[in-house]
Amino acid sequence: MIMNEKIKASEVQLTGIEGEDLGVVPTSEALAMAKKLKVDLVCTSLMSSPPPCKLVGAGAAKQEAQQAKKKEGKVAKLKEIRLTPHIEEHDYDTKKQQAERILKSGDAVLFTVRIQGKEGAQVKALLEALIKDLKPLGSKKTGIQLSGKQATVQIDPV
Repeated sequence: MIMNEKIKASEVQLTGIEGEDLGVVPTSEALAMAKKLKVDLVCTSLMSSPPPCKLVGAGAAKQEAQQAKKKEGKVAKLKEIRLTPHIEEHDYDTKKQQAERILKSGDAVLFTVRIQGKEGAQVKALLEALIKDLKPLGSKKTGIQLSGKQATVQIDPV
């Protein structure tokens, strides 16, 4: 992000603090206006001529840039939580809280339940209960998938 005196163009397309269009003005005049209003002059793109610039409250430009950088840099990970169909209530709550923490941090959760014998219906009920309990924090990406001796469901953060 290019700000204030670092803008080298002779003239800029200026946008005011409230978003109003101020037209094409010389850079020196735009800088003087920014100093008078005690704000920053921020160049939004260098791809056009004259470059579009806007007047932004002091410090707000840096904060916007940091937030945009955080959003770009974060790649969602897939974290697996393994369960058994014969899970007790306390253990269920612990696994649910673990999934809540993962979803709040922006990562996806993959629940895997190992099936032994004729536990298919019990496993499906367990996974549906987890999906229902985690509804405010995430939505299921795939349905409950039964494959061989395990059942899985992936929940992505909202």
